[in-house]
Formats: sequence, structure tokens, C-alpha cells
Amino acid sequence: MDHEAFLRRALELARIHSARGDAGPFGAVVVREGLVVGEGWNQVVEGRDPTAHAEIQALRAAARALGTHDLRGAVLYSSCEPCPMCLAAIYWSRIRTVYFAAAAEDAAKAGFDDVRIARELALPWEERAVKGIRLLEGEGSEVLEAWLANPKRIPY
Repeated sequence: MDHEAFLRRALELARIHSARGDAGPFGAVVVREGLVVGEGWNQVVEGRDPTAHAEIQALRAAARALGTHDLRGAVLYSSCEPCPMCLAAIYWSRIRTVYFAAAAEDAAKAGFDDVRIARELALPWEERAVKGIRLLEGEGSEVLEAWLANPKRIPY
């Protein structure tokens, strides 16, 4: 695989779609067995969707194209180091390798919160800017236990 060529495609998507000014400067490509199976670019503003990051869009496109949520064996190429949300989605997708160009620190210099969010996630709930308050613990556990006991469940 030509890793640099796939990464350049991610950078091209970032350049093309951010030139209008209404999309962030991010692009991503998912490749499996040497073929592009998903592409994405930042669509947060135009789609009015805070989760529409390039990597998320590329993962969604790849999952649709392959007909599965399990992207094991695929590789992700991103114009920038994935933010915490995107990195979590990459873990959920079972992708094990990510190539990226710009670092999170570069994104921070451009005004993006990736580094700040990563630092916040390392803090206990009571110290974060976004507060987490646990309620209905037993009922929450019951839902998970019922799912675990369901013989029809599809683990992921």
C-alpha cells in the first residue's frame, strides 16, 4: 500500500472542502485491502452536526460500503491526528492503524479543542467542565444485564 498516496488523498479532501470556509480543514480515508472504501471531510457546520468530523464521516461511509460495523483489517488515513471522539470511534470500528499528517497541537494552534478535550477526559467527572451525575444506577444496570442475557443479541 502506498501510505503517502492515501494520506495525500485525505489532505486533498481537507483542502478542497475547507476552501469554501464552511468546513473544517480535515479529511479522512478508510482503506481495506488496498482499496478506498470510505472517504470523509469535516461537515460539522454545513451538516449542523457536531459529530460530523472527517474520520467519523469516513468510518460511516466505509461501514455502509462494506455492510458491516466491524472494519477490522482496514486502515484510516487522516489529515490530522484524530480528536478524542474520533479516536474512540476508531477503536469501536476495530481499525488498528491510523496514519495522520498534522498533530493535535497543530489543530490547537488553528483554534480546535482536541488537546483541551483530551486533558479534560483524563480528569474525574467532578473536575471536568462538563459535569456527569449518576442517577438510577440499578435501573441502568438492569438494562445492561437484560441485554447480556438476550440470546438474540449481536455482540460488538
